[in-house]
Amino acid sequence: MNLRSREPLIFKRSVEGKIGMDLPQLDVPPAEDTRPLHLKRKDFGVLPSCSEPEIIRHFTRLSLWNYGMDQGMYPLGSCTMKHNPRLNEVTSALPGFSESHPMASDEHLQGNLELIFTLQEWLKEVTGLHAVTLQPSAGAAGELTGVLLIRAYHLAHGHHKKFILVPDSAHGTNPATAAMAGYDVIDVASGPDGCVSFEDITDSVTGKVKRGFNSVIQEHGADIAGLMITNPNTLGIFESRIGDICSEIHRVGGLVYMDGANMNALVGVARPGDFGIDVMHMNLHKTMSTPHGGGGPGAGPVACVAALEPFLPRPVVVRDTQKIGEGEVPEHRYRWDWNRPQSIGKVHTFFGNYGMLVRALTYCMSHGSDGLREATLRAIVNANYVRSQLVGVYHLPVTSPTMHEVVFNDAIQAKNGVHTLDIAKRLIDYGFHPPTVYFPMVVSGALMIEPTETESKEELDAFIHAMKSIAQEASESPDLVHQAPVTAPLRRLDETTAARKPVLRWLPNSVT
Repeated sequence: MNLRSREPLIFKRSVEGKIGMDLPQLDVPPAEDTRPLHLKRKDFGVLPSCSEPEIIRHFTRLSLWNYGMDQGMYPLGSCTMKHNPRLNEVTSALPGFSESHPMASDEHLQGNLELIFTLQEWLKEVTGLHAVTLQPSAGAAGELTGVLLIRAYHLAHGHHKKFILVPDSAHGTNPATAAMAGYDVIDVASGPDGCVSFEDITDSVTGKVKRGFNSVIQEHGADIAGLMITNPNTLGIFESRIGDICSEIHRVGGLVYMDGANMNALVGVARPGDFGIDVMHMNLHKTMSTPHGGGGPGAGPVACVAALEPFLPRPVVVRDTQKIGEGEVPEHRYRWDWNRPQSIGKVHTFFGNYGMLVRALTYCMSHGSDGLREATLRAIVNANYVRSQLVGVYHLPVTSPTMHEVVFNDAIQAKNGVHTLDIAKRLIDYGFHPPTVYFPMVVSGALMIEPTETESKEELDAFIHAMKSIAQEASESPDLVHQAPVTAPLRRLDETTAARKPVLRWLPNSVT
């Protein structure tokens, strides 16, 4: 049976007098409404009145319109949308984890604190860095925490530096993060190989010169607080000169922050601390498979070198080991250490999204070190398999070796008037979620594909077949692609108007 093509808003289904459940009569006086007037909504009357079957059917039908990881491949580049193992959900639901209270005393939280300490040790080993905080609840929060650590370090040494360098191949949140931390941002050009260019780059069309790494270092030198670099970058390419970049930043007294959102291409293969990174975040909701999407909850732990440890958000978990005799099992006690006078302070209520930390440690321990490395290698193999099958069908603007993701664009299809958005919309008709589009912005009409290690060859082949079919349609029947999606519950939306004039809430007289 086909899904209904339209589903009215629940408010439109409302009929006064309908009820979804019967509540017992109050045997106490009604509660007084003590809400301040300025907090009360003036344009909202009552909740919709619907029967129980209507409510259940409404939300069930809407849920069937959604696409998720449990239905198929989710090839969003730089978002690492992978399978969330059900074992993670089982462990996070254990009463000792799910029902613990963050304000309980250390004595009552020994197991919880041990879990935090253990995950920190795993992440220290994975990154090759000295210390970790698990407080940040997302990658962007981790970024800000990392740059605030850099700022605190410089201020503690009496240095008032002005600039953060950000390559144009970095994640889009990096410049915003640096600005929020009080720094001016200087862009650094990428070269034809997709990596940071040490020399200036002249645009062949506009004649505009983009400054390379060397000229920025020479011009600003001692005023550089640090550099934020995504590695692998947003083209899925490993920055092969990362050691030289770190050395130069350190030479002028700066620190290097690495955006670890693409760490799933490095785990078990390369450690950022070994090639000179001072501080970085990791997205556990990407690299370690905790749930991702819909705004969270996530986890973006930050790892750093020893020089930055005093500035980590407080409190931190420490382990005290009781002295023991020879051959005896050591006794550990875990506690929160609040005595951190140089700390940048808290960056999250309580101690982070604890349920995500449980899931992440479950992922690490169920895989083991060998399993984490194998997952990384499979992600790289999958991305390169997709690349090998689609190159020539779609244009590959940068031909350097790619790791966990590959970026094509619409240059071939554009000759027939079919563009990136058309391709993405048509992919919906083939039963796949579209890849990331128009990002990274250093590639015009980008199609950014990341299959992750989750996908089997059969699923990859189905995706590749769909992409090849769309390319053929773009050549033979471009109008069909322009109309896509044609089989989805909703047809193509006016995205320009939605972006410029968004309506984000329901009002009584709004148009459905």
